[in-house]
Amino acid sequence: MTIAVPLPVTVRVLDMREIAPRVRHTIVAQLFEHLVPGAALELKVDHNPMPLRRQFEARYGELCRWTYLERGPDLWRVRLERNEALPRAAE
Repeated sequence: MTIAVPLPVTVRVLDMREIAPRVRHTIVAQLFEHLVPGAALELKVDHNPMPLRRQFEARYGELCRWTYLERGPDLWRVRLERNEALPRAAE
């Protein structure tokens, strides 16, 4: 009998307050695209990252699980976890 042991989740922490605002979304998207399924990014920001959430929902849909870890007012922490790709329906 084989017992499956879950592997630890890899989480990369990114303090977005240290990144120029004009490139933040691009950097987060690039990092997310290189995550393996099950890995995650933890973002630290000084405001509600709702515009980024909308962008990720439109671009990645079910591939990204978005979880608020802390909700301001001075610090917002968000976890973006990469899900497995869903199989495409036969056309």
